[in-house]
Amino acid sequence: RFWPQARALAFNAKGGEPLSRCAFTMAEILLSLTIIGVVAAITLPSLTGNINERTWNTQRKALYARMSQAIALMPALNGYGTLTEGNESTSAVDTAAETFVTDGLSKVLKINNICDSEHLADCGIASNFTTLGGVQSNVALTMKGFNSMMAGSYSGNNGNMNLLDTKAAAFETANGESIIVYYQPACVGSMDENASGLGGFFIAPKICANFVYDLNGNKGPNTVGKDIGFITAMYPSDVKVLAPMPAVNPLSSTYAFKPTGNAISASRACTNLGEEYRLPNIDELGAMMANDNLIKSASSSPRSGYYWSSTPMKNSASSRWNHWRTSETGYDDGDPTENFKVWCIKR
Repeated sequence: RFWPQARALAFNAKGGEPLSRCAFTMAEILLSLTIIGVVAAITLPSLTGNINERTWNTQRKALYARMSQAIALMPALNGYGTLTEGNESTSAVDTAAETFVTDGLSKVLKINNICDSEHLADCGIASNFTTLGGVQSNVALTMKGFNSMMAGSYSGNNGNMNLLDTKAAAFETANGESIIVYYQPACVGSMDENASGLGGFFIAPKICANFVYDLNGNKGPNTVGKDIGFITAMYPSDVKVLAPMPAVNPLSSTYAFKPTGNAISASRACTNLGEEYRLPNIDELGAMMANDNLIKSASSSPRSGYYWSSTPMKNSASSRWNHWRTSETGYDDGDPTENFKVWCIKR
């Protein structure tokens, strides 16, 4: 009984051709594919970048957790290996960083491979990288090459000390990260700098180990803030493990910690940059100084000028706060109403 209606629907009214034979022309198909291709070319890189960013963030947090747990199990971070200078009759010996990894870190962290400074590539360490600020740099093979302020002489109330220019070492974790370590066997917890008005808090003597990691080896993009980052271990005992993620550049204006009138404070300036940003504390700022060559841009460097931290000056009777002092490679007491630079970090 429904055949007449079905027959009417199945044929074209004009030519009597079945509707099943109607189709897109080749030009229409090519136009559709072109539109789809253009949309994909626009959106795919953004989608891929977001996926990579989330993956790196997850890997970064997992690595930091594993490194923090492992380092907490070590009895102390100083004193590993030896470093002696060579002369006419003897050769220089430097086993500090490599021994720190083999005899110390590998006991508390799953490590697949360990490499000395001459074979870093065997542990997946790329020869060059891009800094957070977009500068092309080469991987340093020694502590002094990594940061010239991390080696040399420092004077405090506990006496003079000489920070050693040790060679780097590298290792691969069981999870596939490639990590280069710059190690200071002479690191200390304090030089009693503030006891008699020296007015400074030296950073470099407190940094025992600095790790620069690459989450995917030398595959790329080999860029700080993406697959490359740093973890800093300060103080030989009661260790603090730090992994601040700085903003790409410092804020363009200077701010007071406690401004007068309606001015914006340094801490508020960071939160205005985004809810995920805040002022670094004294140790986080120290980690940024140590990793200056990973962070810097062509125009900005954490080692130049004064930067606010969120940490109060412990031995100051007045209301003053620590900030970075380049000339001392450390911190000094700053008037909270003075204007200094601000380099925010992500929470």
